[in-house]
Formats: sequence, C-alpha cells, structure tokens
Amino acid sequence: MSLPSIFPLEADNPWSYVRGLQPGSLCDWPGHVSAVLFLGGCNLRCPTCHNAGLAWTPETYPPLSKGDIKKFIQSRRTWLDGLVVSGGEPTAVPQISELLKEISSFGLPLKLDTNGLLPNVVRSLFRHGLIQAVAVDVKGPWSKYPLLTGGCGSQQQAKNAMENIFALAQEYPEAVFFRCTAVPDLTSEDLQQVQGCLPSGSSLSIQTYIPTDNTKVSTKCLA
Repeated sequence: MSLPSIFPLEADNPWSYVRGLQPGSLCDWPGHVSAVLFLGGCNLRCPTCHNAGLAWTPETYPPLSKGDIKKFIQSRRTWLDGLVVSGGEPTAVPQISELLKEISSFGLPLKLDTNGLLPNVVRSLFRHGLIQAVAVDVKGPWSKYPLLTGGCGSQQQAKNAMENIFALAQEYPEAVFFRCTAVPDLTSEDLQQVQGCLPSGSSLSIQTYIPTDNTKVSTKCLA
C-alpha cells in the first residue's frame, strides 16, 4: 500500500495550490492571532474528512493569486502574530519549501498543519527555519490507519512515519503539537492508545468530530 500523489495542479508552481484564505483566526494557533492559508490536495482519502472538496478536488476551487496573497499579508503583518499553512496536506505539495520561503520573508512565524505521513518534509522545513510550529493530526492507532485513511495509509507506514515525527517532537518539544479527531470509528480506548504512543511530555488534543457528507466526492486513492 503506497501513499497517493495529490492532484497535480501545477507541479512547478506551489502557489497554484493555494485555494483558500481565512483572514483572521484565534483558534488555529493557540495564543496567536493568525491568518490561515489553505492548500489544496491531499495524500489520504479519510472518509470523515471535514474539507474533502479542497483535499481531493482542489482544481474545482478558484485559485488565489500570488500577488493578492502577498498584498494581504503585507497589509496585516503589523497585527498578525503568525500565519498557519493548512490543507489538504501541505507537505504533499510540490516545492512547498519555495512557497514557505516567500511567505516567511514577511517576518511572521509560520505554523504547519499536517497528517505527519511525510515526516522528512516536516523535518526539512524545521531544519531550514521555514516553520516555527507544527500541529500533527494523528488519525488513531496504527492498526486502524487503513480504515481511517480510506485505504491510503498502512499500519506500518503510520508507525514508521509517526516514530519519525515523535523523534522530531523530542528535538523541538515546544513546537510540535498533537491532535486527534474523535471520529465514529475510534473508541475511548483507541484515543488512550494514541496518547500512550506520544513521546514523554507531549499531550493530545481531542477534537470534536463534525459529521460530513463526502458521498459526492471521489474517495479513490490516486496512483
């Protein structure tokens, strides 16, 4: 079982994946007034995804121009505490580092939201100082990843990827956060098992599941 590629909007232009902007948020980065950029495309097909359209069919969302995004950041940079880059799955976007380099030039700290299954990308972004914080969505116990990801992530892939993320959390203990959404297929025992897997000193934020209707969106894993 291999992770799928995301829809190739423009492989040489990471800005083409920017398909949404939330001008202000108090909850996406606790303690920060932030704006949120949403990148289309995802390497998973979680049947309970709350943003399935953006994740699986990003080409149906109107793109936001690079110039307009930069103008927005420039106009708000004096009162924003940071920017959040979410999705979809940002780490699966081709040349994501180039996009983050341009955004970071405004001097605002960046937080990344990720499913963590591409840990080498996350590590590289930290190493190059392109992100200052990351929130990792742990789907559930490793054994349930095939079910929870629509068959796009295996138990072994989840275990290997998350062990790499946990090692990263030990290197950056104040910058890596973990959360898990209490979807219907997870029991309280499952949530306790996830908490028990986290590195020492890390806590798990349990998010409330909001029911979604993804029946009109294709859940086929991409080759």
